[in-house]
Amino acid sequence: MAVPKIRFLSRADVRQALPMGEAIAVMKEAFPLLSAGKAVIPQRLHLGIPEQNAGVLVMPSYLPSQAQLGLKIVTIFRDNAARQLPLIQALVMLMDASDGRPLALMEGSSLTALRTGAASGAATDLLARKDSAVAAIFGSGAQAETQLKAVSTVRPLRRAYVFGRDREKTAAFARRMEAQLGLEVLPAAHAENLAEADIVCTATTSSTPVFADHHLKPGVHINGVGSYRPDLQEVPAETVLRAKVVVDERASCWEEAGDLIVPLQNGQITRDHVHAELGEVIGGKKSGRTADDEITFFKSVGNAIQDLTAAGRILHAAEAQGLGVELEL
Repeated sequence: MAVPKIRFLSRADVRQALPMGEAIAVMKEAFPLLSAGKAVIPQRLHLGIPEQNAGVLVMPSYLPSQAQLGLKIVTIFRDNAARQLPLIQALVMLMDASDGRPLALMEGSSLTALRTGAASGAATDLLARKDSAVAAIFGSGAQAETQLKAVSTVRPLRRAYVFGRDREKTAAFARRMEAQLGLEVLPAAHAENLAEADIVCTATTSSTPVFADHHLKPGVHINGVGSYRPDLQEVPAETVLRAKVVVDERASCWEEAGDLIVPLQNGQITRDHVHAELGEVIGGKKSGRTADDEITFFKSVGNAIQDLTAAGRILHAAEAQGLGVELEL
């Protein structure tokens, strides 16, 4: 009997194997499968660790049409900045869907940031105005980085403003992203900078809205990716109320997305306020933007099909490029 082997892929391997443009294309393939019910995605398990202000997410997934089987384990420790550690840490494992053999184990926090950004990139490509040139990014961590990379991939941005609580960290983030992307990236000087933005991305773990609705310009597109629990809220209810809302998946968002749950509980919206899932817009079953002055809002809490399809593409590229290390089990 042959000794089974598993390929271990580091953070650098993951990033090399799947550039942002390709990741966005993968998400455009994945979300229609999710909306069509062709993926087996159980509601993710959440284990709270309240004494550490933390939690663990366990996310299994199975895609029969592509014979893909996977599992992601994520830890989210909200006080890790003080420890000089990442907020999100994760591992992703792929298995052979025909016999259960482990195929790959890869660093998952970079994959999570990549696929989350790529989903916003896909949504932005479908929902943002074609002439969008200015972005506003709330947050300065790994998720904020891939949000900016993604929207700059699908729209020819000339400037981005970064809003963050830590002035030094925000300035360092702006310098790093400006060097990487070749566009002007500035720490936001005041709230009015938001009024210039054609695209807004929120990537924080805030429990209260991070901007005021009246600062938004007509026709803005918003990507909200930070609120993954009912008690977290980045986007004001007033904005949700007047926006065309597209979600990654209805069931998960109504279970987890405080940006929607808070106005629902306050009687400001009903469940019918969600216009579509992203997969329905990609597949042409529901409309995207229909007017230049329309406000659009993509709300994502993340879905295991993103991890599974991205990881599958990463493993394929890694095998072709000789990335990673093969280990005997």
